[in-house]
Amino acid sequence: MQECAGRVSRTAIVLLLALLCAPGPARAQQALPRVQVIATGGTISNTGGAERLTGEELVRSLPGVEQVAQLTVEQFSNVASGAITSEHWLNLARRVNELYRTQSDLAGIVVTHGTDTAEETAYFLDLTVASCRPVVVTGAMRRATDVGADGPANLLNSIRTAVSPEAVGRGTLLLLNDEIFGAREVTKSNTSRMDAFVAPSTGPVGVADPDSVVFHREPTRRDCERAGFDVEQVNSLPRVEIVYSYAGADSVAVDAAIAAGARGLVVASVGRGGMTPGQAAALRRARGRGVHVVISSRTGGGRVPVRRGEDPTEATSAEGGILGAGDLNPQKARILLMLALTRTHDPSEITTIFHRQ
Repeated sequence: MQECAGRVSRTAIVLLLALLCAPGPARAQQALPRVQVIATGGTISNTGGAERLTGEELVRSLPGVEQVAQLTVEQFSNVASGAITSEHWLNLARRVNELYRTQSDLAGIVVTHGTDTAEETAYFLDLTVASCRPVVVTGAMRRATDVGADGPANLLNSIRTAVSPEAVGRGTLLLLNDEIFGAREVTKSNTSRMDAFVAPSTGPVGVADPDSVVFHREPTRRDCERAGFDVEQVNSLPRVEIVYSYAGADSVAVDAAIAAGARGLVVASVGRGGMTPGQAAALRRARGRGVHVVISSRTGGGRVPVRRGEDPTEATSAEGGILGAGDLNPQKARILLMLALTRTHDPSEITTIFHRQ
């Protein structure tokens, strides 16, 4: 009898140990990396009516996500991307920095966003987040209720990218249509196509394949250990306007921007820094009033280098406080100039910032 009881006792212990060591659902879930989804709105949450999907509702639509990561969801805002302002950027950057500063177990952050200004928000975060852990911005080209809605796949692939060890140290990324882009390099090139996002000079940094996330190269990126700009104590960004150049353009847009209080101007120039004589004269007046001027290009690709010269119709002049944006498009050159002006008004220092970022 005692021998039988001993065998039963030993068997019970073995079974108990087996149950404790088994990879049950709760134990498997506990071992998964943790991702925070920050929802801001955009087409990905658009249902075609007055109501928008919440971040929680977006996550619930993802099949198999429970096998990829433990998710927490935060509703930061729920607006179209055209309603995103510099105040949103500052608050979002501070929130991302707070999450990474206070939660050491957080593997990555995914931001859902409207695609119209997603490249701008991504670049702002790339310049202001002080962590090597990834931030992945994503959205959708089709509404949640449209046939062939791309939002769920984009969101799931972004979560997969955020937990990939290969994503660490690559700064803020933007993912749509299975392609992963560096925040500095990417732009929206089409109003409606699924492959609307491109990086004209460099191409994507990687892809989210069905079986794995694959990176091909490093993005153009600063040191991830520290933010390019600390915005913790920045309450507002200086006003910087974009002036578009075209045949026959005069000084009206430049003069209006200055009258509105612009501290900086970005010119979407023709070609490699060209503009009309009327615009050039207005920019010289702007510099005389202490307004900083950066020349980008409306072409969508190529560089506008910093050159030595006095005639803005032909060349940018670092000595005169007019500098080229390099390969930054106008909207991203604006962001960099806004942030630069929170630190300095010295033209040579701003030139250095544009070279480094």
